[in-house]
This record gives sequence, structure tokens and C-alpha cells, in this order.
Amino acid sequence: MMLRFSIWLILFIFVSPLTSNAAPDSLQAGAAKFNITPRSFPVSMTGSFQDRQAQSAHDPLHARALVLNSGDTTVAFVVCDICLISREIFDAAKQQASLKTGIPVSHMLTSATHTHTAPTSVPLAQCRPSPEYVQFLTEGIAQSIINAHACLQPAQIAWGVTQEPAEVNNRRWYVKEGNIPLNPFGKMTDKVRMNPPRGSEILIKPAGPIDPAISFLSVQTTAGKPLALLANYSLHYVGGIPANQLSADYFGEFARQIKKRLGGDDTFVGIMSNGTSGDINNYNFKEPRPRAAAFERVIAVASVIADKTYKAVKDLKYRRTAEIVIQERTLDLGIRKPDREELVYAKKLLAAAKDPDRLNTNEVYARETVNIEQGPDTVNIKLQALRIDELGIVAIPCEVFAEIGLEIKQKSPLKPTFVIALANGYNGYLPTPEQHILQGYETWRSSWSYLEVDASSKINQQIFEMLNQIAD
Repeated sequence: MMLRFSIWLILFIFVSPLTSNAAPDSLQAGAAKFNITPRSFPVSMTGSFQDRQAQSAHDPLHARALVLNSGDTTVAFVVCDICLISREIFDAAKQQASLKTGIPVSHMLTSATHTHTAPTSVPLAQCRPSPEYVQFLTEGIAQSIINAHACLQPAQIAWGVTQEPAEVNNRRWYVKEGNIPLNPFGKMTDKVRMNPPRGSEILIKPAGPIDPAISFLSVQTTAGKPLALLANYSLHYVGGIPANQLSADYFGEFARQIKKRLGGDDTFVGIMSNGTSGDINNYNFKEPRPRAAAFERVIAVASVIADKTYKAVKDLKYRRTAEIVIQERTLDLGIRKPDREELVYAKKLLAAAKDPDRLNTNEVYARETVNIEQGPDTVNIKLQALRIDELGIVAIPCEVFAEIGLEIKQKSPLKPTFVIALANGYNGYLPTPEQHILQGYETWRSSWSYLEVDASSKINQQIFEMLNQIAD
């Protein structure tokens, strides 16, 4: 009898854990948005070489947050209706939110949409932020996380991918010889042209691909009530907005339209994040559309994307449990420096400038050249990779070229995977080494394009290591 008992005990200890049917940790979710529209006007807007002063807001700007919890892991997503946000602002907001919620700062994925009609938050070109607005924005980002965390409740999630190629076009083109002007550094070395004349006979072919995917994560209560939808599309922005008005562009309009389609109430939070759109815009260069009224294209594009997303969401099967894993790394990258000839040319332009407070485009680049020469040789950037069961999400702090995102999606061990760009900071355009050879606007050295030529290769190497580790 004792022998039989001993055998039974051994089997219980060693076999039971392997055959346990215990359910994984249940999922919880909370969503909230915080209004980050400036409280006073006029206000500087980012998105142009010269400063523009917004006199009003056409529609509200928000920091839109989604918090997910599974077991011991809690993560927060925040997408802000701002052109770009520095790592310093994001880090400060994360610290504030972490103190209130206990969510580790490394578990917060924060990003900007890249609307070109939002208040300036980072000094860029000739645009200067209001310190008061920067503080307000920082607190708003933090509060969106705090509020979303306070709303945590049992939830279910699902995700999917649909396609919309008609609204994305590569904006870098090969054109017929003699149709590329002198670049701001006084050289005729560019091999491609950004935003060439639409419908022109000078066009040959685009210099890169597009990514037509609309990726999305849908969140509901366990009773099936819509809580939030986080989408991702590789479209720079739409535009067609008066120069003196703030607007969340199509990102904000998508949030409003997907809410209507899903039947969400006032607690529902729609979110559109920017994908790998560094060389992508909404113009059809071969078959240009007629001119549109203000906001007409914004509404039209958002409608198309919302329709496609809604159609895909209707067929989803939701799950109430999910494993969440996130990894964060930092990476030091080199900064491209001007040579002696470029520095001499820049100083000559600045010396001849008629108005140092309102420089023309070439003079802006001249000042950028001098500043970069006097600045640091390296920069530290932040990368993240996140897994929700078999879904992968990557965060890169740049305006990432579409072909880089396509490579990540193709090689990722997690299917599907999508990339949130302009995330956790701002480190300018991210072309491939091959696109650097072609030169053009997105490669012109400045505080919005300064990373070393091989930066994308080094970033992707880190990203693939992270994805493979969290996929195990």
C-alpha cells in the first residue's frame, strides 16, 4: 500500500503541472483620451520651414491612450495629435504616469501622429514651442495614461489586417534628366525628386514601394461593448487644411468615424497611429485629383480607411486571455557631419542672409549645417518590440521609410506585425542606405534628417533580435 501511495505521489508531482488545464490570466483594458488643444491662441505650428501662427482649432487635438493588463504585465499605448514629440517630453510624461499607476516606463509606447497642423512642441526649422504648451502637453500625455489605467476592466481583444492601396503613394520619384533642381547645399547630386509636379510628363517611376496595410487592434468589454480600436496606416498625413488652423488631420477624423461605425459611446477611444510613411503621401502623381475644398480630402480618406477597418472588424473572433511581452532597448547611432566645403558654403549663405529671423529654405539648411557641425557626434535612440500572443508591434522614433516597415513585417516571427513610427521620441527621417545614395529631400542633412547612413540597418538588426526573443 505504501509503495502504491509513493508511486501515486510521484505521478501527481511530476505529471500534474504538465497536463494542467488552468486558464491563463484574464485580460483587462482601459481607454481614455485627454484634450491637448492649446488653451490660448495664437500658437506656433510645426510642419513648415517658416513659422505659422494658428489662430484657432478646427477640431480638438487629443492624447489617446489604451492600457492593457494580463497577469503581472501592464502596457500603455498613447498616440498624440502632434507633428512630433521629443524623447524628453515623452520620458517626463511617462515618469509622471508611472508614479500614479505603477506601470513601468519601459512598458509605455508613446507616439505622435505627424499632423502638420498641430502646436510646435520641439524647436525645428524656424518654429519655436511655447514652454507653457510643452508643460501642458507633457501633463496631458501622462493624464491620458492615468485615466485609461483607472478604467481597467475585464476585456476581450482581436486584431487583423486589411488593405487600402489607393490612399498611399510614394512621393520620391525618378524624373527625366534636367528636372531636378539644385539642392540647398548648392549641388546637383540628387537622383530623385520629392513631390514632383502631379500629372507631369517628366515622371518616370517612384523610387520606392508603398505599404497599403491597415493593421488594427480592437478591444471590447466581455459583454461585447466597443472600448477602443488602435489602427496603424503608413500615410504621412493628408492636409488641405487652412494655414492658420489647428487640426488632428485624418488621424482625428478616423477616430470619430470608426466610433460611429462601431457604435461606440462617449467612453470609446478610436486611435490612428502613423506607420512607416517617411516617403509616402496621399497624392496620386500619375492621375492627380481635382482641387478639393478645405478638409474635403481629410474626411474622404478617413471615410475610406474607417470603412475598410469596420468591414474587417465585423468578422473578428475575440479572446479574453492573452500573453503580453514587451522589450525596450536603446541604441547609439552616429550623426552625419558636413565636410569643410559644405560648412564654408553654409557660413557664406548665413552671412548674406537679409533677415536672420526669417530665413529662406537654403538659409535654414545652412543654419542646420552649422548647428550639426557644432553638435554631438552620436545620438541615443529608444526602440521597443511588443507581443500580444502572436501579434507583434514595433516602435521606432523616426519617420520610417515604407520599405523598412515592409522588411520588418516580412521577417518578423510574429504574424501580423506592424510598426508605430514617431514613437518615444523624434530622430528625423529614416531612409535606407540605398535611398541615401539617391539623396533627395528626406536625406538632406538637418535636425529632421541626421542619422548615419547605415542607421536603418542597425535599427532593424536590433528590432529582429527583439522580435525573435519575445516570440520564444
